[in-house]
Order: sequence, then C-alpha cells, then structure tokens
Amino acid sequence: MKSYTFKEKKDTRSGFGAGLAELGRKNPNVVALCADLVGSLKMNEFINENPNRFFQVGVAEANMMGIAAGLTIGGKIPFTGTFANFSTGRVYDQIRQSIAYSNKNVKICASHAGLTLGEDGATHQILEDLGLMKMLPGMVVINPCDYNQTKAATIAIAEYKGPVYLRFGRPSVPVFTSSNQNFKIGKAVKLQDGSDATIIATGHLVWEALEAAKFLYNKGISVDVLNIHTIKPLDDEEILKSVNKTGCVVTAEEHNYLGGLGESVSRVLVKNNPVPQEFVATNDTFGESGTPQQLMKKYGINYESIIDSVIKVIKRK
Repeated sequence: MKSYTFKEKKDTRSGFGAGLAELGRKNPNVVALCADLVGSLKMNEFINENPNRFFQVGVAEANMMGIAAGLTIGGKIPFTGTFANFSTGRVYDQIRQSIAYSNKNVKICASHAGLTLGEDGATHQILEDLGLMKMLPGMVVINPCDYNQTKAATIAIAEYKGPVYLRFGRPSVPVFTSSNQNFKIGKAVKLQDGSDATIIATGHLVWEALEAAKFLYNKGISVDVLNIHTIKPLDDEEILKSVNKTGCVVTAEEHNYLGGLGESVSRVLVKNNPVPQEFVATNDTFGESGTPQQLMKKYGINYESIIDSVIKVIKRK
C-alpha cells in the first residue's frame, strides 16, 4: 500500500491565489474580477502585480458575470472570484445566458464551498453547486483536493478554451500532491491500488478517502482510491477499469448526493457495469454553523463514514 504523508496544511483558496499570480506573470490576457472578497479569494498578489488587469465590481455578482463574458470578446481570459454560493446560485441566469449558452471563455472561480466553510452557516454553505454547474452544456467542472492541485488546476484552465467552474475551499487541509504535477482536465488520478472496493472521491474528501484506505488496509481490506478532480468531463474509462476489477464502489464528496459526483458515477455504471454503490455525501439537507470537523462528522462526510460505506458495499457484492 502506498503511504501518503503531509508536512503542512494549507487552504485550497490560497492555491488558487498562487496559481492566479503565476498566470498574471505568464499570460497578459488573463484578467481578474472580484465581488468585494479579494482577501477571501487570495487575489492580492495578482492585483499588486497587475493593477490594470483587475476589476473590483463590489457586491454585484451578476454584473461581474456579464462583464466577464464581455471581456472574452476582446480576447481576454477573465477569472471571476467570489464565494461558491454567490458564484452559482445567485448568478445562475447570467452564467447560463451570457457564458454557457455562447460558450464564453470565462473561468468561474468559487471559494468557501461546502460544509467546511464552517461557522458562516447554511446560507453560505452551498451543497448544490456541482450539480448546478455540471448540468450546463459545455461547462467544465473541477474540484481539486489540496493546495498544490488547486494551483495546478488554476494554471491549466487558462489554456482551456471555454467556460470552467473551479471549486475550492476555506479550511486548511493536508498538502499531499506534488508541487510540480501535470494537471490534466478530465483525467482521474489513481492514488491507491486494491481489489476489494473502489473509493471515488473529490475535493476535501480525497484525503479522507486515503485515511479510510489506510484503516481498511490494516483490517485486511484493499481498495482502489481515485481522485476525481474533474467531475465534468468525467473519466469514465478509469472508473470502469477500477470497478470492473473490484465489483463495487463508494463515492465521496462534500456535496448533496443529489446531483453530485455520485450521481455522475451512477450514470456511468448503469450504462456499462451496474455494481453496488454507496454514497458518502450530504443527504438532501442544508448545513448549519459549526467547525468543519464537527460538520463533516455530523453530516457523514468524513473518513469514518467512508470506512463504514466500504464495509457495507462489499457485503452487497
């Protein structure tokens, strides 16, 4: 079994900030917009180095999306920045009509996603955003797992022509992926090799999946662990390769089980190889105020829930 360790914890939003700053130095067409949350989105370095390529729109998220769509007509590559709730739910009409429908080259960058937003509570803890965005035709949906992968994803999406939703978070989480990784949109990353079950995880739940795999290995259960950083387009081939071997799957995400990664995986399975599946996700509910650790435990989206789900799904084979 491969062992994963970490020397530090960092928030994934800082990975976005670092990636954006690097893009600012490399690509003169990259511009940034923010809806009064520069500090929260870690955009200061880009702004300090490129003051003429930054637009502060204030608390006017819908207007920000319209401006971003317009900037693409002149060849710019706009990166919008605000909380995930305001990046999707508040501006869905503008994204659909002005960005997705006309396939505008806008990068919608969304911080503070999911329950791990923590103390800000249910109004800000969007758990529906992946579903909202993946249903838009032509929209790429990316949910990286740590600081390094978020930085790499930020840089990679600038090279992709078309609309992208990039989701990241507030809390500090283990940094365990390579700092010089080659981020490939739509390509899963296999982190563990096993034969008894497949764990397919995204975002903050990838580290939880690795912790679960370690515990299960010590109990005599070996699992494949796939890091699905790109939810759309989904890596059907890698998923099926793993599931054809193990015969069962657990999906893990910081999102409602309705409309998220788990349902996308179910679509692949039912069309190709129906096998037992368990979902580690929120159960059609809003969140509440609390620490990230408290909320992940209460709502069943931590490594303990993944362990229980693996044991359960193996019994269903």
